[in-house]
Amino acid sequence: MRKLARELGVDLGKVKGSGNKGRILKEDIDNFAKGAPAAAAAPAGAGIGGIDLLPWPKIDFTKFGAIETKPLSRIKRISGANLHRNWVMIPHVTNHDDADITDLEAFRVQLNKENEKSGVKVSMLAFMIKAAVATLKKFPEFNASLDGDNLVLKKYYHIGFAADTPQGLVVPVIRDADKKGVIDIAKEMGDLAKLARDGKLKPDQMQGGCFTISSLGGVGGIYFTPIINAPEVAIMGVCRSFWKQVSTDGKTSSWRFMLPLSLSWDHRVIDGASAARFNNHFAGLLADMRRVLI
Repeated sequence: MRKLARELGVDLGKVKGSGNKGRILKEDIDNFAKGAPAAAAAPAGAGIGGIDLLPWPKIDFTKFGAIETKPLSRIKRISGANLHRNWVMIPHVTNHDDADITDLEAFRVQLNKENEKSGVKVSMLAFMIKAAVATLKKFPEFNASLDGDNLVLKKYYHIGFAADTPQGLVVPVIRDADKKGVIDIAKEMGDLAKLARDGKLKPDQMQGGCFTISSLGGVGGIYFTPIINAPEVAIMGVCRSFWKQVSTDGKTSSWRFMLPLSLSWDHRVIDGASAARFNNHFAGLLADMRRVLI
């Protein structure tokens, strides 16, 4: 029961057991994780953050038409509980911006042609991980975690990336990304993504992240609000790139390939000016990756 509680993020001290002599059963933990009022032993208003909400509406959907009941996957149950906690407990703010990746995309295509025989295909996300490391080094408060009234500044750079699987999203972590090249990162990403799709990703391969990048890639959309992956203090969301006519002098213009950026940050740690500078620096690196060397 303790293992199940840890996986679902449930505090056993707040669960009311329905078994013999108040023994906690698996159903009690499942119900508590789903927010069922009967499972909570703590009084109203005594939950995390002192939040007291109305009971979830009970509706007989069959009155309105045919339905099908399908249980959530294990990954969605676990991630859902964590996402709910993070959204409620962290004061999220999201800055949106665009990065000009015209030259970088051309280089990426050329690089993949040159390394076609290696079997490793470099995605834009691999470059973004390198740009994230360089930006975290310049803005160390983004490479931190909040511990009470203290800020834990990390001297390592482990970058998480959201991987889509049939069971839901998981976040594998590229460890020591500052010590790896783009091709090495691309290969490791491919290996971790395959493990995730096959359901073989180990817990330690999803731990220790400093900063997360959630890429919707070619799926679509322009901007969104990614939820911070606690105990991190920021997350970068990116969507599908698009062509945009840009002018730098108001007189002449040219078509540029733009990558939409959505940086969500914890307002308890980061302010708007720092977030804007972070986005500007990150976008500047993607526009000219030579700056990563500086």
